[in-house]
Amino acid sequence: MNITTQTLSLLKGDRPIVAITAYDAVSARYADEAGVDMILVGDSVGTTQLGYDSTVPVKLTDMVHHTAAVCRSKPGALVVADIPFGVAHGRYSDLLAAACQLVQEAGATAVKIEGGADMAPRIERLTRAGIPVLGHIGLLPQQVNVIGGYRKFGRSEAEKELLTNDALALESAGCFALIVEMVEGTVAGAIASQATIPVIGIGSGPHCDGQILVFHDLLGMNPEKVPSFVKTYARIGDAMREGIAQYAEEVRANKFPL
Repeated sequence: MNITTQTLSLLKGDRPIVAITAYDAVSARYADEAGVDMILVGDSVGTTQLGYDSTVPVKLTDMVHHTAAVCRSKPGALVVADIPFGVAHGRYSDLLAAACQLVQEAGATAVKIEGGADMAPRIERLTRAGIPVLGHIGLLPQQVNVIGGYRKFGRSEAEKELLTNDALALESAGCFALIVEMVEGTVAGAIASQATIPVIGIGSGPHCDGQILVFHDLLGMNPEKVPSFVKTYARIGDAMREGIAQYAEEVRANKFPL
């Protein structure tokens, strides 16, 4: 039985929530067997698996495809699917249709939407329609072309106030949890202490209610430079390269097959 959004919310203050991204049945199965609480089918699939330079080119069809693959592994963890670039800011009917497709067709339990107080009215309508929503504030990768790159948020008083207001607005709109990305640790901690819903950090220090990392980053499968806040727990990329190289060597030397 899948963990519910209500169950995840009850973890606040109990123990840290462990979340990870995954984009296919195999990685989702490994993550679930390892005991994570939440699997996010992120639009980071664009940079980790589809060869894009950012998440912006990822389309709804991509998200449905990869979410369905994850859900076919029947994980016990909560599966959340990203609403891709542009969809949340268009017509509400399109946003509702996209969210329904990710839940009904692909099998996700909830969707994630980037944005703060500006998105709260739409998120409230979605939650009233029965679609659980995970909020996302701080660094918004879908807006990388506007903010001019990746940076830390919450360093100024104005940004601290804006982030806090965004968090409280999303909680009031009905979000069951909130991701804070690349937010100053003290600010993220203050938000977590004020919010009654879980605040899950990525690059936002140790004072959140949980943490999320990208599958490929924490397992050493990203050939590009990973963010400085990431801890690499295994070198799967090196092991894959070495295994393939050994296979190629043995085939060329007529050692395989015997």
